[in-house]
Amino acid sequence: MAKWGEGDPRWIVEERADAVNVNNWHWTERDVTSWSQDVINNLLLGICAEGEEGLCEITDVSNIDGEASINNRKGKLIFFYEWNVKATWTGTNKKGIKYKGTVEIPNLSDENDMDDLDICVTACKDQPNTPLTDLMRKEGAKKIRVALGDYVKHLKTEFSQGMILPTANGLSKQNQEAQPKVKLDKTQTGASTTANTTNSGVKIQTVMFSIKETFLTSPEELYRVFLSQEMVQAFTHLAAIVDGCPGGKFRLLEGNVHGQFAELVPGQKIVMRWRFSSWPAGHASTVTLNFVDRGNETELTMEARGVPSNEEERMKEGWQRYYFEAIKQTFGFGARL
Repeated sequence: MAKWGEGDPRWIVEERADAVNVNNWHWTERDVTSWSQDVINNLLLGICAEGEEGLCEITDVSNIDGEASINNRKGKLIFFYEWNVKATWTGTNKKGIKYKGTVEIPNLSDENDMDDLDICVTACKDQPNTPLTDLMRKEGAKKIRVALGDYVKHLKTEFSQGMILPTANGLSKQNQEAQPKVKLDKTQTGASTTANTTNSGVKIQTVMFSIKETFLTSPEELYRVFLSQEMVQAFTHLAAIVDGCPGGKFRLLEGNVHGQFAELVPGQKIVMRWRFSSWPAGHASTVTLNFVDRGNETELTMEARGVPSNEEERMKEGWQRYYFEAIKQTFGFGARL
């Protein structure tokens, strides 16, 4: 047997933290097919294209056929993915007439750049000609490319964590790369850090925080703002999907935010599983909204648990700006007469 410092570096006698795959020499592979299907579905569902012709939206992702894997050989990561994706889009013109069609992406793979993707948009055979089809081909296709580009980015960052193992000299290059943090405005919060593992197998640090706001309206009316699709679209100024019932799903801000309502107590409490689409697949925070009647005002306490620590400030500012301030400005709940 070779001694330390002698012979082929592949020998397991080299001192390593776990004595596995010394110097990352051996081929290791991680199957990311199921994870990829979930991410692609979440990124595509709810994509909207809006113009003078009306509004188009991807309402169903019917088929994601293919496979994906990450391989490590001699400390180098090799990404393989090949997908044939089929989805359904629906459109509504300015007169309120609805149309339906399909989107097919046959060549989403590691061999093609995003600009080389074939995105085939067609209307259903029984549908009359409509300018909405061209709207989806132009504006919708742009957003589809961005979404699938995000999938590849997630694949090469989040899910590849741990593929390059530490050597005798210390941490791998992959683990040494620091994740950038965005510094945003501070709000009233309290936080505690815990460890959490998503179903993608990625262990992340999470925190909890809370924000209090006062709105010049009743708890019942403010409660309704969060569950009405029309009111959500009004204060976000974008198309949204909101099924305001226990177990109902929501998707807003062009699909960047989505989740599910877990518990609803009319006029008192909303509990939801809430996530940014860029978070690791399967991970969502638990957001609780408590509505308290203060006479002519409603005190709203928002508590978020299970928030990835590097996303805390982004989520705080998002709620402050795109929920609370937007609701006050849109419905006049912040103006004192």
